[in-house]
Formats: sequence, C-alpha cells, structure tokens
Amino acid sequence: MITVGEALVSCLEALQVDAAFGVVSIHNMPLLDAIHRRAKMRFVPARGEAGAVSMADAYARVSGKLGVVITSTGTAAANAAGGMVEARTAGTPLLHLTGQVDSPYLDRDLGFLHEARDQLGMLKTVSKTAFRVSAADETYDVLDFALKAALTPPAGPVSIEIPIDIQQAQAPLQQYHPSAPTLPPSQSVDTLADRLRKARRPLLWLGGGARHAGEPVRKLIDLGFGVVTSVQGRGIVPEDHPRCLGAFALACEELFATCDALLVVGSRLRSNETLGYRLKLPRPLYRIDAEEMRAEHPYKADVFLAGDARAALDALAQRLSGIKVDAAFGGDLEAARASAEARARGALGPYAALVGELQRLAGREFAWVRDVTISNSTWGNRLLRIFGARDGVHAVGGGIGLGLPMAIGASLGAPARRTVCLVGDGGLQLSLGELATLVQEKTDVVMILMNDRGYGVIRNIWDAQYGGRRAYADLHAPDFALLARSIGLTHHCVRDATQFSPVLELAFGQRGPVLVEVDMLSVGPYPVAFAGPPVRESEASQ
Repeated sequence: MITVGEALVSCLEALQVDAAFGVVSIHNMPLLDAIHRRAKMRFVPARGEAGAVSMADAYARVSGKLGVVITSTGTAAANAAGGMVEARTAGTPLLHLTGQVDSPYLDRDLGFLHEARDQLGMLKTVSKTAFRVSAADETYDVLDFALKAALTPPAGPVSIEIPIDIQQAQAPLQQYHPSAPTLPPSQSVDTLADRLRKARRPLLWLGGGARHAGEPVRKLIDLGFGVVTSVQGRGIVPEDHPRCLGAFALACEELFATCDALLVVGSRLRSNETLGYRLKLPRPLYRIDAEEMRAEHPYKADVFLAGDARAALDALAQRLSGIKVDAAFGGDLEAARASAEARARGALGPYAALVGELQRLAGREFAWVRDVTISNSTWGNRLLRIFGARDGVHAVGGGIGLGLPMAIGASLGAPARRTVCLVGDGGLQLSLGELATLVQEKTDVVMILMNDRGYGVIRNIWDAQYGGRRAYADLHAPDFALLARSIGLTHHCVRDATQFSPVLELAFGQRGPVLVEVDMLSVGPYPVAFAGPPVRESEASQ
C-alpha cells in the first residue's frame, strides 16, 4: 500500500513523464513529497501557478509528451485559469493536479483555509473537463478517465482535484496501463479524393491539428500540392521548402485566386489569420478536422471530413497518385513566398539586421518561443523560419505575459535544442518572477527583450483609432541590467542596429540563460506602425 499521492506519481512515471511544474503548498505536499522521494521526475518550482501552467503547456508542445502542472487549492487553482484557457485554445495535452480541502468540509462553504466555492465547477469552465478523486480506491480510474480525455483529439488540459486527506490515504500499488486515447472515426475519403483529383493547383492549409501528420503531408507535396500554414501549423513542412508559403496567407490572396482547390487540415481558420474571415480563400474549400463541430464556420466547406489528420491525409495520398498538377505551380509558390518575405523585411527598418542574425546564429535546430509583441506580429510569427513541427510556441489565444514561462518549459522539453524567446517589456512584467526560475533551472535560453517602455501596440491603436489620445500604455519598468545582475542572469544590451551582430554572436556563444535587451527607443521605431490585427489597406481608413 502507498499513499494516493505516490500512486498518482507512479502512474505518471509509467507514462514516462519526466517533468512537472508547479508551486509547493500544504495542500499538494503528498504529491510533491512522492516526486522528491522517488527522484524519477523533475519538479520545477515556478514562482506562480500561472507561470507553471504555461511552462507545462510549452513543455508538452515541444516534446510531444503530456504536460503536468501541480497547484494548490482555492486561489492557487484559480491562478492557473489563464494558462489553462491558453492550453485549451492551443489543444495542448496537459494534466492539472490540484489539491482540495479535507473531505469532511468539502462543498460546505465553511470558510475552510484555501477553500474556493465550487472549485470543480470553475475548473470545468477552463479545462476540457475536470474530475475529483473522492475516495482512495477511485484513484486509478479517475486518472485513466482524465488522461484519456487530455490525449483524445482535440487534445486539451484536464484537471483533477484531490482532497488533502485523500492524497494522504492509502491505496494499493498496482501496475498502471492507461487506456488509449480515442481517435475520431475516419470517414471515407473517396469523395474528397475524387474532387481533389481534378485540381491542377491544389493547396493545403495546415493548422496545429496536423502537427503529427508530417509524413503524409510530404507525400502530398511530392504529388504537387502547395502548402500554407496557420501560425500554429508552422514547421510541419520545413519553411525553406520551395512549395511552402509558411504563415504568409495574408500576403498571398493573389496566388490564392489562381488555385483551384484548398484543403484545410486541423485548423480553425482563426479570425486574426483571415482578416476577420474576409480573406479570399481558394474554392472549392475542403476541410478535415477531429471535431465535427468545425463544419460550422464562416468559411463553409464544400466537403467536410471528420477524422484524424494523419490517417485521412495518408489515405488521400494513396488515392491521389497520378494527379496532374500545373507545372508552373511550384514556381508561382516560390515567387509568392519570396515576395511576401521581401515585403515583410521591408517593413522592419533597423530590425532587419536582428532577424537576419537570429536566423544565422540559431541555425535549424532551435525552439522559437514568442510572447505577444509588435515584433512577433510583424516578423516573429512569419519571417524567422522554423523547420520542425514542434519548433514553434506562441500564445495562440493572444494573451500577453506567457513568453518567459513558455521559454522555460520549452527548454526543458527539448534540452537538445537551443530555445530562443522573444518578449516585450510589457508582457515580461506579467511574469517577472519567473526570471528567477529561468536561472534556477539553468535553462539554455536566449531571450530577446524588445524594450519600448510600454505597450507599443496599444500606443499604435490609440493613434490609429482614437485620434492619438493615449492613456495607460506607458509603463514604469525595472532596470533590466540591474535586475539581471541581482539574480545571476547574463545580460547584454543593444542600443544601435550595428550592435545586433556582435551582441547576438556573444549571446549565442554562451550557455545557460542569456537576456539580450534591445533598447527600441535608441535603435528607433519600425517604419510601419503595427496597430492590432491586420486589415486590408483599402479597409484601414473605414
């Protein structure tokens, strides 16, 4: 017999989970004591629950494993809510283990220490689903239900709350054999194959739900398909492949007009990546998605197929051998990508040197983690090329402040790759305490801090939409050099565009965490002000 806390940890070990993230508390100590004593898993003590969830989220995205976060009950569990919403938006398989007050006082609203009214209901709203372990003999069954839900496409975060007396109770030690996730039933692809066979300039739009489908995607590319991706789908096809447009959909309407079929796979066709659903996409438009509910969308599919992306695309590739694709299509794809990149580069001004040096020094084996910043919106999400399906991590839901903790999780999830992280001074201040975690865990992260002393994009939106009446966008920020020195974090600063090359060369030549601060007030502004989700130039003044 072992404690329920140790039984849960032993199950995670059986799943080959090698890291968990969280904050220690009186209401989760049986779990953390088991991790500490058994010494088979790494526990990363974050400075806050919000950061811990983002770490586990990014860890799962880059490693392909289950992310695990451990929090306390009440306020601590509530602190995890924002990160859980992001993980759910991104479709990240994540297990959230949280404590709960002693069973005899549960759900009685007595004001018990760390109690939250209807915590389970709260967790259900921010998770894919949530469970409670109410007795020791339920432990393995509840965990099995939770893991199956977390891993079944579309994957997502699942919470389990365990009262502290249950964590301490005895349970039988047993070999844990998790149930396999339930794959969506694969519908017949024959009708879709018959229609696509007639196309001469077919295009794939790949989202994050196709991240595991790289092999059949390559087969379709070899048959002549072109590829464009959502930001979440970047790297499924290496972004230097001649038939890959990357995430430059907004710059490719002219090319889209020449395509005679579009197959969207594992993407929600989000509003910010389609000009609010007004981007002119090729027709006919077909979709493959794990969720049948995605059939209802502003972009109505001519054929919608519910199923697993990899299985469906593999079946399609088998049926489409011999498809006759326009010989000029490949050259047109390359020209469209080159034009889009040139236009994006032309809007960078002095920061073109930063992008070029990052690409050169990072090479092909790196994880590219980004917070929501002007720099990410103008070049981080598209221009800096990535080459693997698990190389890109960003805040899909658009919330700021996730970059730093995500960089920590990504670094531990892919230790063989360097992690490069892009943050702004406004977003960084939401998770400033995690700089200490960055150093304590000895992460191999080069963090690029774009410091414009405030919320730059908010300033631009004030200017563009509110007649220049600015408010609440300027921030008092710490002296980042002094802050870095106080916690033992290597710091460099760039104050002129000519310094990008030598400073980045120095940063990439060092191991461990490095902060490169870019003083944007000294370097200068971007030539084009970014003011929120993009619109067509013809619509900008309306």
